[in-house]
Amino acid sequence: MVGARASARLTEVFRQAAESQVMVNAHRINQGQMPELRQCEGSDFFFIDAPDPEEGVRKLLTVVRERIPARFGLDPVRDVQVLCPMNRGGLGARSLNIELQKALNPPGELRVECFGWTFCPGDQVMQVANDYDREVYNGDLGVISAIDPEERELTVRFEGREVTYGFGELDELVLAYATTTHKAQGSEYPAVVIPLTTQHYAMLARNLLYTGAIHGKRLAGLVGQRSALGIAVKNRNTRRRWSKFREWLA
Repeated sequence: MVGARASARLTEVFRQAAESQVMVNAHRINQGQMPELRQCEGSDFFFIDAPDPEEGVRKLLTVVRERIPARFGLDPVRDVQVLCPMNRGGLGARSLNIELQKALNPPGELRVECFGWTFCPGDQVMQVANDYDREVYNGDLGVISAIDPEERELTVRFEGREVTYGFGELDELVLAYATTTHKAQGSEYPAVVIPLTTQHYAMLARNLLYTGAIHGKRLAGLVGQRSALGIAVKNRNTRRRWSKFREWLA
């Protein structure tokens, strides 16, 4: 009986994985094959073509703000994570955070402008340094729950626990509507959207694309150029930037 129950569980897991286009396409990417890009009703994996970064930004905002919430009932701030190959560029995490904030939580009168960011109640933020006193760590995600201008304090809710920062300590936080795949490693999200552009050529790699896709528990989408997708799938050399490192050590 025990053996039968174990076998049934394994069969169910394999069947669920086989029905998930996220898993199917993630494994295709990991094997150096292009993902299946045919759009099927109810599919949990999609690709939206955008010929240039400007069009990519417009389409990505529409997907995150309108299409995913309408079709899958997911909250665009708490459930959808944009994962970028890098920070720089029009489809990089830095620029997309500003655009996503405007679209999802436009800054009002109650805000804090500090360390190059504008923080507002309702913003999703990420801790970018280990803070052992507060028990929050690099990569932790939270939502700003309160700002007190008189006390010069900002409060973030991390998984049901509130943590308070002085305004002078806000260099520990960044907006996190979008983040890099590196920063997101070890995390899972209900849905992920991955921008792909040849602007990110230096970071278009198979392992990063695979890692980004499998972070989506219910849904994974790509927005960008097919040429950039092809570059990422073909490139298994993830250490180009370190090609001389071993020689220097020797």
